[in-house]
Amino acid sequence: LRKARKEKQLVSKRLPRGLQGDGEEMEIRETLITQEEVLQLYRRIQHGSDDRLAALRSLRQVLQLKKSQQMFVRFENSIHVLIGLFTSSLAVVQLEAAQCLLELSHSDDPSISLVCLPATPYLLTYLSGQSAKFTELCLYILGNLAAENEAVRKQLLVQGVIQALAICLQSPHGAVVEAAAYSLSQMLQAKEAGEKIVPGVNSECMISQGLVRQAVILLIALGRAIESGTTDGVELLIYPVARCLGNLIGSNGPARTTVQAHDGDLLRALSTFVSGFLQSRPFVTRECLWLLNNLTGESRPVLMLLGNIAEMGLECCEKLRQQADIFPALCTTLRTADPEVVRLALEVLNRILSHCQQACVLFANQSGIAALEAIQYNSNEEIRVRANFLMDRYFADKAI
Repeated sequence: LRKARKEKQLVSKRLPRGLQGDGEEMEIRETLITQEEVLQLYRRIQHGSDDRLAALRSLRQVLQLKKSQQMFVRFENSIHVLIGLFTSSLAVVQLEAAQCLLELSHSDDPSISLVCLPATPYLLTYLSGQSAKFTELCLYILGNLAAENEAVRKQLLVQGVIQALAICLQSPHGAVVEAAAYSLSQMLQAKEAGEKIVPGVNSECMISQGLVRQAVILLIALGRAIESGTTDGVELLIYPVARCLGNLIGSNGPARTTVQAHDGDLLRALSTFVSGFLQSRPFVTRECLWLLNNLTGESRPVLMLLGNIAEMGLECCEKLRQQADIFPALCTTLRTADPEVVRLALEVLNRILSHCQQACVLFANQSGIAALEAIQYNSNEEIRVRANFLMDRYFADKAI
């Protein structure tokens, strides 16, 4: 597992304003909020007054300020009162209490994450609820709490967070999948992830349940969406999905095999992400390149991907031809002892030469004809047939 770079883009917490209530936003100046005002809001939600819901909404606005967060958590039993409302039988009260917890989880004060620890078992329980919006809220709260505090992550692991997130990743709701991927990526960025967290991810189980395949299909769909002009916010989903998939492929052979069934479409999607976000969202580009690196960690996948690139047509073949090392690398590959690698190299070569006649000259100048002649008498019949075909089609009657 790659150690995550400690850049702000990669470890920052999230506070999705789209999950906020329908009430009007309040403009709050930190200098105007006093401890007495925060205390009055706390008492209103604590004692069950008739305006408890309005008090919760006001409290949520006040908790956007660091000073107010610190005031609130110092009040006796304040978190337990908030958790009591979070577990209320009234859905509207639950939702407002969850939004208050979301504001607290977004705090950059590590001590507040610890204060929120008693909420974690309830957050995990509600991940299996019927409301997609409420589940999404719980997932972002969990991800934020886990972002910078090892004690929180340790408790979440004991409580079964990995298994719960794996189930959420199968949700039919895209927003829930995005939030689950975010929470999982926050867990995996921890310095103790390799020793304590990753072993809890049963990759074989994830493969058997089709999660790897679904992640690939999701990335392909996002690539097509970007090609059609839809870019608003999709990078927030691409980034965690690409990271999780890249890490899984890097440590699991069957996962790589599952991905290769879609490698042509996935390659196109990754290329779209890399080119589309190179300037505006470089952290997305890094994750996509990481995934591509793990996907092509062996000779065969590299050749398969090269073949898929060449299959895309003249423009892609021209770009391959312009790579100075492509033909020396193919010539070297033709001399390897692995028949499957040689076969794939011949296939890549055929696709490039069929689209780009200038490539014949470049290949010949790299002693390519000699490399082909050497395998015309290979013990493998398929290799002999392919080598003879290339010689007859591209080099027999041409003045190279």
